[in-house]
Amino acid sequence: MCRFVAYQGVPIVLDDLLFNPKHSLINQSINAKELEEPLNGDGFGIGWYVPELGSSPAVFVSMTPAWSNRNLRNLAPKIRSGAIMAHVRAASVGDISEANCHPFHYGDWMFMHNGGIEDFGLVKREVRRKLSDPVYSWLKGQTDSEHFFALVLDEILPKGANVQVSDVTKGIESALRYVTSLKKAAGVKDETYLNCCITNGRFMIATRCLLGSDEPPLSLYYSTGKRYVCEDGVCHMLPADSGSRAAIIASEKLTDMGDDWHEVPANHYVIVSQDAVAKTQPMKL
Repeated sequence: MCRFVAYQGVPIVLDDLLFNPKHSLINQSINAKELEEPLNGDGFGIGWYVPELGSSPAVFVSMTPAWSNRNLRNLAPKIRSGAIMAHVRAASVGDISEANCHPFHYGDWMFMHNGGIEDFGLVKREVRRKLSDPVYSWLKGQTDSEHFFALVLDEILPKGANVQVSDVTKGIESALRYVTSLKKAAGVKDETYLNCCITNGRFMIATRCLLGSDEPPLSLYYSTGKRYVCEDGVCHMLPADSGSRAAIIASEKLTDMGDDWHEVPANHYVIVSQDAVAKTQPMKL
């Protein structure tokens, strides 16, 4: 069901998220520890912001496994950014193609997802019917993830450049309620797993969500501190002395340093501000 990692804060090199940690995202693509199926080899994607060159992100995706992509191995030590997303895919809805690789991006926004809207094919037509013409025309892939992002976009794009965190959380909840109503009307009783992450390069919001089951949602953690560093083969978060300046959100802990990581509660957001201060708050479901 995929794995992802996101970063907000003092600019870092992409290598320090993808390859250098003991349980890096590349290791999770081969041997995820908190999934029944440990392989996530159906493509990958990275996205990052370079504010001095513009407000929209750079995005690179490939349908090859992340662990064997030479281009990724060469690029990761050369990319530095203060706002990063990276995702490794285990295909569920949609074939293995670049169009179905996360993160998806529209204008200044990026989005990635770990989970699934079960029996999405039974509600997909109605989801597409609801979309505005610009967002409908933007859709390129087949995944439930991209379609859910499209629903959220139609909620937040009218807010323009002044969009706030609360606008995005309301947009996510509105999209989720709509999908839930469609599933109910179609007689679908299976779960909706929605661990997703969205950013505009200024703030970042992730969800740890499962509807339709009393089981725990898929794993999601966050870490905050003064700075995230990798030194002598060891990656860790330096404690904050006066406010956070770095935050990581990850499907699985990147290191064994337990004090660095906090589990996101079930059916909660973790919200990271532009200065990398993180907080959790319950979703209104």
